[in-house]
Amino acid sequence: QVRLVESGGGLVQAGGSLRLSCADSGRTFSTYGMGWFRQAPGKEREFVAAISWSTSSTYIADSVKGRFTISRDNAKNTVYLQMNSLKPEDTALYYCAARISGGLWVGVVGYDYWGQGTQVTVSS
Repeated sequence: QVRLVESGGGLVQAGGSLRLSCADSGRTFSTYGMGWFRQAPGKEREFVAAISWSTSSTYIADSVKGRFTISRDNAKNTVYLQMNSLKPEDTALYYCAARISGGLWVGVVGYDYWGQGTQVTVSS
């Protein structure tokens, strides 16, 4: 099975940056489509960013466009979320997800594997 482990979260002041990593501790996800989602307390999980396998095409949610960047290193079985100019409203538990199909996908439904999440807290 695929086992996804997120890391890189923490406490940061508004305007700061963090880079989240998601590594597959089991089999490779080199051919998988990958996504990042986030969930704040009392709210539903929402899409943040996705990246395809075949072309590394990306899709970024409007709420973070221009500030966040998704990338992947298939040789390392790792996907990244670079977060710049962080705002307090970015505070959430961030999850990475993988889908067997390699294309872009922005919905929660459609991903086959999920990590446990890493907490990002942005202070004002």
